Amino acid sequence: MAGATTAAAVAGTAFITAFGNPAGAASPDTSATSISPVSLSAQKVVDDKSIAEKAISALTSKPSTSKVGAGQKLDPVVTLKDANGATHVRMNRTYEGLEVVGGDLVAHQNKAGTLTSVSQGLTKALDLSVKPTVTDTTAAKAALVVDAVTKTITDLKGDKHKAPELVVDATDGSPALAWRVHTTGVQADGTPSRLSTYVDAATGKVLRRVEGIHTIDGEGNTLYSGTVPLQVTQNGSAYELRDETRGGTYTTDMNNTEDTVLCQILGMGCLAGDVVTSPTTTFGNGSNEDRATAAADAQYGTNVTWDYFKNVHGRDGIFGDGSGSYNRVHYGTDYVNAFWDGEKMTYGDGDGVGYGPLVSLDVAGHEMTHGVTENTSGLEYAGESGGLNESTSDIFGTSVEFYADNAEDQGDYLIGEAFILDGGDPLRRMDNPSFDGNSVNCWDASTGDLDVHYSSGVGNHFFYLLGEGSGAKTIGGTEHNSTTCDGSTITGIGRDKAEQIWFRANSTYFTSTTDYAGARDATVQAASDLYGASSPEVAAVEAAWTAVAVG
Repeated sequence: MAGATTAAAVAGTAFITAFGNPAGAASPDTSATSISPVSLSAQKVVDDKSIAEKAISALTSKPSTSKVGAGQKLDPVVTLKDANGATHVRMNRTYEGLEVVGGDLVAHQNKAGTLTSVSQGLTKALDLSVKPTVTDTTAAKAALVVDAVTKTITDLKGDKHKAPELVVDATDGSPALAWRVHTTGVQADGTPSRLSTYVDAATGKVLRRVEGIHTIDGEGNTLYSGTVPLQVTQNGSAYELRDETRGGTYTTDMNNTEDTVLCQILGMGCLAGDVVTSPTTTFGNGSNEDRATAAADAQYGTNVTWDYFKNVHGRDGIFGDGSGSYNRVHYGTDYVNAFWDGEKMTYGDGDGVGYGPLVSLDVAGHEMTHGVTENTSGLEYAGESGGLNESTSDIFGTSVEFYADNAEDQGDYLIGEAFILDGGDPLRRMDNPSFDGNSVNCWDASTGDLDVHYSSGVGNHFFYLLGEGSGAKTIGGTEHNSTTCDGSTITGIGRDKAEQIWFRANSTYFTSTTDYAGARDATVQAASDLYGASSPEVAAVEAAWTAVAVG
């Protein structure tokens, strides 16, 4: 926010920068807070290498009972310490330099440091050749035959993470040298697939397959959208707010800390926050008393936005390559803003007086759209192109709200209305942008001199007129009324067509410096591409631009 927000928000693309620091909103607390060691019941994680070293020494000195024999190496992963001083060292195992799949173990020691027992699946010491008879190419072909069932595809060239790798497969009690072949693709129901196929390196027989995508149906009790479905990921006995079906997108809790000055200026040492977890597949209770509630809103908004761009416009995620981003919620203290920084979305909690957490559907859609614009037209965030950038985010943030068809947050052309706590006006209106006293309905030569959140009014007004037309109507239970700058009457072509035209213009014809005159040309061309040069849709685009004084 102007003059009050952090540099991180300024460097990124903030949602309500132009509104300044809303009345009653305090500046974010810039003091850092330390995070205590992770607590596991009565345990804690300790960083003491000597504990692991002592455990390894004890294991290797008793190979007959520990199954840690010649050629093996143990790699400590984590050490847990009980309240009574007993320790538990979790380790991975290699044999002759190869990963032993299923060879992990936990060494248990008492307070005095004496090894008391070992938890492991391996029942005998390893003694096998690590020279394969079957080639990696043959193993890959064998894996692909099996993978055809799940419609997976593979890339064995140019990506070391996808190339077959030799391992010792000790998962079933009979250790064998195997090729592990990683494949990626989609499962029969459309869920992404990250399959690991184990092929016997002596016989070429497929031993087993392990799917890396674990989808679990969960739900979120949100602040603004009611109870919604979520895809979550199981991690041990807990569940993470992580969706592998949508590029691995996840949500973290910033614990009301904010980015350091070093992060804001140099992009170094930035905080990611803690991945939001739950003991069950349910996240949040519908109120701010549960920190997972706002997180559920953010994750839901991300999911709906992902689905909108994929199903309506054929775009595979923000970046267009199927990869996901992530959300950070509970950022700062009394932080009344949200922003996209090129990598992730960040949401403040509001001030709790006039503004609640900024995790509503249209805000999520707005912020993710900044990412889409950044990775398509790259509209510069200044002047008229900056206004078009903001307008594009309002347009598709609104489109996401309609697409969700959520009874708790009905689609309309109001921006940010859900998190207003005092019954006040929304942040922006697309049917009449000038209602806020700063945004403009009509273009003139000074439009480019305005803050981008205010100059966006011209594009917002055009889009509303193109989709809905002029005059009064009720949308989503809210009264809308749009006039024109030239007194004309506009008949809308429908929101669906307007969305398609704007998306094609932004992805195909806008450039980083496109201004409103250029946007008119681009949308006319987009409409011509989609519906024909002499179509009613092209005529409607031209009329709507003229109605906002872009001739």
